[in-house]
Amino acid sequence: MFLNSIRWRLQIWYGLILLFVLAGFGFTAYRLERNRRFRTLDDELQKRLAALSSVLGQPPVRGGMPGGPGGMRPRPEFGPDAREDQQDRPPFRVPNDPNGPPPDGRPAGPAGFGTGSGPRPGDIHLPPRVAALFDESDTNGFYYVFWRRDGLEVSRSSNAPPGMIRPGRPGAEEHPVPVLAGDFRQLYHFTPPGEVVAAGHSLAPELKELRKTAWTLGAVGGGILLLGLAGGWWLASRAIRPIRGISDTAAKISAGDLSQRIDAADRESELGELASVLNSTFARLEAAFAQQKQFASDAAHELRTPISVLLTQTQSALNRERSGEEYRQSLQACQRAAQRMRRLIESLLELARLDAGQEKMKQSRFSLSDLIQERVHEILPLAEQRGIKIDCDLPEVECSGDSERLGQVITNLLTNAVHYNRDEGKIMLDLTAQNGTVVVGIADTGEGIPADELPNLFKRFYRADKSRTDGRSGLGLAISKAIVEAHGGSIAVMSEWEKGTRFEIKLPGRDA
Repeated sequence: MFLNSIRWRLQIWYGLILLFVLAGFGFTAYRLERNRRFRTLDDELQKRLAALSSVLGQPPVRGGMPGGPGGMRPRPEFGPDAREDQQDRPPFRVPNDPNGPPPDGRPAGPAGFGTGSGPRPGDIHLPPRVAALFDESDTNGFYYVFWRRDGLEVSRSSNAPPGMIRPGRPGAEEHPVPVLAGDFRQLYHFTPPGEVVAAGHSLAPELKELRKTAWTLGAVGGGILLLGLAGGWWLASRAIRPIRGISDTAAKISAGDLSQRIDAADRESELGELASVLNSTFARLEAAFAQQKQFASDAAHELRTPISVLLTQTQSALNRERSGEEYRQSLQACQRAAQRMRRLIESLLELARLDAGQEKMKQSRFSLSDLIQERVHEILPLAEQRGIKIDCDLPEVECSGDSERLGQVITNLLTNAVHYNRDEGKIMLDLTAQNGTVVVGIADTGEGIPADELPNLFKRFYRADKSRTDGRSGLGLAISKAIVEAHGGSIAVMSEWEKGTRFEIKLPGRDA
């Protein structure tokens, strides 16, 4: 199932997050644009309603109802403001006498509104400045309607929608607000006597623009969503590409091709770091397998010689009757071959135990200088046979570890120093302790080791001097290195051709 794919999981997660963000942004943008357009339309309706109301002499105040807080200012009938107010508004008829003249003898105003039944249809004519606010030729433009208090429609613009009915008067606590009537938005003004004037506008242009805005937002959001999904797919593919490379490489390695490596181009990412670690692991694995093959080959080669000697000697002794001395010589040759095989097998077993961590190293404090002196005395007869002098500079230094195993390392290095030294040569030993580390140096005045041979010196079965084996298996330095490393130390070699070789052993000191 595709949901099991990491790539598809990431893609679905990215897509859902992006979809919710774009939907929220689009909805918010649409609502803000809708509110802006309606607010602009309401301001225009308020402006036109105020102009229409001025024809009645009752201009509304935005945000309130007549007589209430923030509402319309009541008309003054008496007091110092009465004359100014009466000059600004049309006169009203006398109550209860809609067709008669006013008490002061003035003619009725153009609106003709009063406390009676009101004007007849056709009595209201808008001043030019007010009529200019209404383009009656535009069916979707602003329109107006006047009603008397008895519900009779007095006047309307030609573009007003048919069938409009006079609304009921709202409560005193209500404020005049825009009203949606189908596809029209209208605003009403009620005069104190009960007449009503309405200003409205078709919502068709606004709804058309809002639909266009919605389609634009949808198209832009869809494009962004597709672009985001494509980018997310590319990023997810790029992110998991090393995983596929790791899987393919691991499959090839499991098939036996240990030379395969992962292409870790982006080393700074987490997967790049993982690829680098796995590459180093594969490299060590390849080296270990190569070493194992070489080890098996070398071990077989080393064992083949003594076995051949055994078979040859026994076959020669069995071919015909021989004298006692001849049998003795054959048996001695077989003994030497068997002893060589035994030493080789013991060395191999020791290396195997050291590699597996099964050879436990004792942890006891001892005098390293005394240990070196003991091993020097053991090897001194071998050195004296060739006239080799041994110089020691061994101050009192204590160390912690397995004295028997470390003594084996010292003996092996001293034996090599004697074996590969020139006659009448010299061996120098020194011992120092500094910064929690003990350093043992063993140098000789032999021919030295070529520089290209030094990196291979501690490999198993390796011999720097191929022509001088003398029955040596080539495992001594490998065993010495394993023992030193098991103590948490290190061993190194420096050599100059025709000048000699120096081995250095570094071990943790007593307080380390």
